[in-house]
This record gives sequence, C-alpha cells and structure tokens, in this order.
Amino acid sequence: MPADTNPYGGVFGGWLMGQMGLACGSFVSRHTGGKAVVVAADHLTFTGAMAVGDELSIYVELKRQGRTSMTLEAHAIARERDGSQEFEVATGEFTFVALDQNDKPRAIPSPLEGASREAAEG
Repeated sequence: MPADTNPYGGVFGGWLMGQMGLACGSFVSRHTGGKAVVVAADHLTFTGAMAVGDELSIYVELKRQGRTSMTLEAHAIARERDGSQEFEVATGEFTFVALDQNDKPRAIPSPLEGASREAAEG
C-alpha cells in the first residue's frame, strides 16, 4: 500500500523484512507449539523491487534446529499486480528462541518428533 513506500515510491525494505519475520514467526509457533521470539535476522538481501500493488508470498524452510532455537530461511517472492510474472525480492535468515510461560528458553521437539506428532493429529 502507499503508506508502505519509501520516499522514492518503492516498497519500504523495513516493511518487507517485517512480513518475512511474521511468516517465519508463524512457522516457528506451529512447530514449537507455543511462544517464540526472533533473536536475529541475518544475511538479508534485497534482490528485487516490489511495486505498490504487487502480491507478496513468503516461503519459509527450516535451516537449523537446536535445543531451544530454530533458524529459518525465508524467500520473498512478488507477483506483478496485473500479470503472472513472479520474481524474488528478498531473502534472509531469521533465528527464533522458544520461550516458556516465564519467558525462559524451553526445549522444542526435534523435527522428527514434530513430524510424528503432525502425522498423528492429521
């Protein structure tokens, strides 16, 4: 939207980074089963430019998992508003730490445990 543009009329990089963080946060909360907070955003690269009205999709994949943290790789892909051409506009890594009810780091299930749990629920 126009409120999300920089002084030159392009989509503001901070807004784009925020959308990537939200997508990663959604992934993390589903896979950790609760609260998690971002502790780092690394290797952010803005590889293209979005225009106002372009559709944005964020694709997230698990890169690393520790005992209490997950690092995700995010790819932001734009689709031109009135067409079908898609192009990458940003990539980056986001690291989250899972927290318990006292806001202390908590252990998260291994990817294999999470996959088993999801299969059992589905």
